[in-house]
Amino acid sequence: MKKVIIQWQDQFGNWQHYTTMHHQPSAFRTAQNRASNQNRRYRLLDDFGNLIDIINP
Repeated sequence: MKKVIIQWQDQFGNWQHYTTMHHQPSAFRTAQNRASNQNRRYRLLDDFGNLIDIINP
């Protein structure tokens, strides 16, 4: 099964771990909702550390 790691960017530009999910569409939806609600930048990585997507608020 493929893991999707969700991270958010703090005010210093560092990426902080939020959660890990196994379903990419729901991970994207979660990151998109949190980005708009918290006005923060989120990104999705696969289990090898490759960038899948960046979500801006």
